[in-house]
Amino acid sequence: MAATNVTPNLQPVRDIPGDDAAKITKPEPGMALCLSGGGYRAMVFHLGAIWRINEAGLLQGMKRISSVSGGSITSGMLGLKWKKLNFQNGVATNLVEEVIDPVLEMASHTIDVFSIVGGILSPFKSIAEEIADAYRSHLYGHATLQDLPSDNEGPRFVINSTNIQTKSVFRFSKPFMGDWKIGLIKNPTLDLAVAVGASSAFPPLLSPVELKLNGSEWDPNTRGDFQKPPYTTDLILADGGVYDNLGLETAWKKYETILVSDGGGTTPEEPAPHKDWAQHSVRILLLMYSQIGSLRKRWVIGSYQIGLRKGAYWGITTDIKNYKLQDALDCDFRKTSELAGTATRLKSMGAVLKQRLVNWGYAVTDAALRKHVDSNIAKPKGFPYPSVGV
Repeated sequence: MAATNVTPNLQPVRDIPGDDAAKITKPEPGMALCLSGGGYRAMVFHLGAIWRINEAGLLQGMKRISSVSGGSITSGMLGLKWKKLNFQNGVATNLVEEVIDPVLEMASHTIDVFSIVGGILSPFKSIAEEIADAYRSHLYGHATLQDLPSDNEGPRFVINSTNIQTKSVFRFSKPFMGDWKIGLIKNPTLDLAVAVGASSAFPPLLSPVELKLNGSEWDPNTRGDFQKPPYTTDLILADGGVYDNLGLETAWKKYETILVSDGGGTTPEEPAPHKDWAQHSVRILLLMYSQIGSLRKRWVIGSYQIGLRKGAYWGITTDIKNYKLQDALDCDFRKTSELAGTATRLKSMGAVLKQRLVNWGYAVTDAALRKHVDSNIAKPKGFPYPSVGV
């Protein structure tokens, strides 16, 4: 891996006034997992990552799981099912049945186009409400943030969105939701589907998500400069990746060991890009996401190299040969690059594509863990879906 120049004062996240993690002068012992955005592509890729992390015996002891966008769809289901997982010798024996299979089934359904059309045509529901309904129907039902595990039951699940009004990360979790410029709502009962919908509201078509509140729920002891209407009553939120597409913020400042699973794909060259405002806007946003993500990735890897944090980064665009692990699973870079080029959509995937993405997430996570986290982790017997490879 090429060297990256990173100084101790240049980190992939910034300290935020009023943030509890910003008060920590030294990160705590413990491991956190960050799941990036990237639509269904990232959602399914992260399933493979979680599968391997679980087999390695690392999932049960995770302290925090922070997610954005497509990563939040997977994280939300993992959080909802956490208390049903049967851990034996540190490994959840029913992870596939409780988490993997339901999310893979979700990936068989296109929800972005139908939600956009429904939201435009319906006088009663917005696009964001259509998306939330789809999440309820396929995954979460009417579960709320209070159905996530408490800190003494499992990791804290943090679902990140972006507050367009305050320019800050807006976090959803079991103990609170809010941002540092407004304050916090303690023990929120918001539907999990709405939180995940806000985290995955990719602009310009799926954004914004409008949350209507009465304003009295905010804790005055956490008052920020903007704890006043309309910031407290009419929240305008968008995809968490607008602020931080790796979901680093809440995890990086808190824990010593950070695992980063990056399902952000490639943005190919276009000889004749679209000129209409909608498709042109999407293209510009993808380019911005790509460049910001590349910077954070370099900072993360550089921070590992100079000892600011322990852990590992792996991405859907990674060449597994870069890990120089002699017994890594066989993953042809041409084939994995093809997977990385899967469109950033909430669009139905075929069975083979889903299995290939899971296999690739599993394989690259395995290589990263055994190379950079614990060389004593046993080599896997093979891919989760051996008949398709990557």
